[in-house]
Amino acid sequence: MILVAHSYFLNHDPKQRARMTPYSPLGTLIAAACLRRRGHEVALFDATFARGLNDFETLLKTAQPETVAIMEDNFNFLTKMCTVRRREDTLAMVARAKQHGCRVTVNGPDSTDQPALYLAAGADAVILGEGEAALAELADHWSRGDARLDEIAGLSLPGLGNHARKTRPRAQLRDLDALPYPAWDLVDAAAYRTAWTASHGRLSWNMATSRGCPYTCNWCAKPSFGRGYQQRSAASVAQEMLHLKQTVAPDHVWFADDIFGLTAEWLQEFAAEVKRLGIELPFLMQSRANLMRADAVDALAEAGAEEVWLGVESGSQKILDAMEKNITVAMVREATRALKSRGIRACWFIQLGYPGESWDDLTLTRNLIGEERPDDIGVSVAYPLPGTRFHDLVQAQLGPRHNWQDSDDLAMLFQGTFQTEFYRLVRDLLHDEVRSGARNDCRWALLGREGVKHRSERPVTLATGS
Repeated sequence: MILVAHSYFLNHDPKQRARMTPYSPLGTLIAAACLRRRGHEVALFDATFARGLNDFETLLKTAQPETVAIMEDNFNFLTKMCTVRRREDTLAMVARAKQHGCRVTVNGPDSTDQPALYLAAGADAVILGEGEAALAELADHWSRGDARLDEIAGLSLPGLGNHARKTRPRAQLRDLDALPYPAWDLVDAAAYRTAWTASHGRLSWNMATSRGCPYTCNWCAKPSFGRGYQQRSAASVAQEMLHLKQTVAPDHVWFADDIFGLTAEWLQEFAAEVKRLGIELPFLMQSRANLMRADAVDALAEAGAEEVWLGVESGSQKILDAMEKNITVAMVREATRALKSRGIRACWFIQLGYPGESWDDLTLTRNLIGEERPDDIGVSVAYPLPGTRFHDLVQAQLGPRHNWQDSDDLAMLFQGTFQTEFYRLVRDLLHDEVRSGARNDCRWALLGREGVKHRSERPVTLATGS
């Protein structure tokens, strides 16, 4: 029997526990469904509502699996970020599974970036990048008692000393329609429903329609799905949405794609399929300002879109260009207005602290928010993820700490223009102004004076990375 697991304990993340918007471990459930289709007996450890590692230990004792596959949900941004606590939990799960005599494999952005760390903790193999196909092949080998893993593509295996060796690369999945539906029956849907309805009055559930992102923002890492873009057919997505409605019966859907609906044509096909099948499920999705043209927004409204999150990042064109976002401030304005005109909530991701960002750039961001009035914002600071040009730019200034402790940390991990405490104050003010709908110019002026005290001694500049 194979125990499929993930390491995201909601109980270990105070910010997310307070928000109480837990989603099922989508990528983990797809991996479990792929194993089932190959004839393997599968159980699930869903860490979401578990109290801690002792719950994992208890399941190891009762289920007695031969194999443990810690397959992180690669559709969740919290997985890509890899907080210190989450890494510690994963490594502890590897150790406990090995103590029970299990074969162990791990898959996720952090283990893909640092496979030797997980192999040293006891993992027999790390699955690199996209996980389902390699896991299925690995499980077949182990079920036959075949320990020769070098012929399996897409693995990192123990080498000499503390080094890891990689097998040949594995090609990305092309036909996403061929994947099975996630194994929703393995999770306690009632627990998710209770948590959601108590906090928000309805249950939201997650789906995915694509993998990857073709855009080249230089701070965005893509260790799992790469820089290509693979998309399911609109008909396949609508059929899964209908099946989800008939089984789990959520009140709302979050499409966890980096980009939902790359073209207006796909969105129009999707809207037509949703109408044909009589699906009435409002949904939330993520996209880019340059993709929110009138025909795309019209199709989203027809399909039932309730909320769209755009990666706006900054109100300064200088910073957007430095990030290689390939969008303009004018596009942000047009996209926001187009969404609002069709009754769709327009929400923005904002990123503070990118190298070269000055007080004037921060003011441009605040002014853009005040002028266009997004319905909500999510504020973070620039986060150096391995494998990005941004990480290369600031690597020399990274100290021993490369990750946040938890999702509310908001620590500057490199020398930005200002220090961590200052960006937290900016975040709080921006959130307060959006929620109240009123500008606080006195408080902003005080922040500007406060910023002098919080300047970094040797900030990374744009010229360094040009």
